[in-house]
Amino acid sequence: MTRRTEWPDGAGFPGAAGDAENRSGRMGGAAPEDGAAVRDGGGSLPSRAGSEPPRTPEEQARAICLRLLTGRPRTRRQLADALRERGIPDEAADEVLARFEDVGLIDDAAFADAWVESRHHGRGLARRALARELRTKGVDSALIDQAVGRLDPEQEEATARELVDRKLRTTRGLDRDKRLRRLAGMLARKGYPEGLALRVVRRALEEEGEDPEILDSHLPDA
Repeated sequence: MTRRTEWPDGAGFPGAAGDAENRSGRMGGAAPEDGAAVRDGGGSLPSRAGSEPPRTPEEQARAICLRLLTGRPRTRRQLADALRERGIPDEAADEVLARFEDVGLIDDAAFADAWVESRHHGRGLARRALARELRTKGVDSALIDQAVGRLDPEQEEATARELVDRKLRTTRGLDRDKRLRRLAGMLARKGYPEGLALRVVRRALEEEGEDPEILDSHLPDA
């Protein structure tokens, strides 16, 4: 994984940029214009002329999804939850979501890949933490396994070492036990396995000049 992705907060994610509105014509609907905003409850405000008939649930669902996807990428489950909260019937929601998947506006596999790349490079998260985040967003387990599986174990360990190297500077002056707890705890919160975390911490402290024999009494072998 060599490239870095400015995501998840930025635009430009596959299928979720402003071109969503351009492609919406292929789905039989368009994004809401200034005079036809969508209520949070799923209904529509009258147009300036007050002559537009009420939109169908499918049209409302398309407008809601386009608006949400223009802001940032979403999984199918996230969009389904949003439509349900706005009172869109399940049948209409399923039809629109399926159509969005057909044209590539919803792509959970691409979402998972980009999430792993962005959160690993941006936050230093390990596979376990990344998988946990993707599960909360409703991504299928098989897609999660594929996405986190692309994170090379050597890259994961290299990132752990970078995190520890940065943290070392802020722990100098603390007693040894407190430093060990802070460094290992930091990696654990980011999802790194205990064995990897201890190995990386031990190596960093040894390179800093700590006596390996003294470390043996404070840190188990990894």
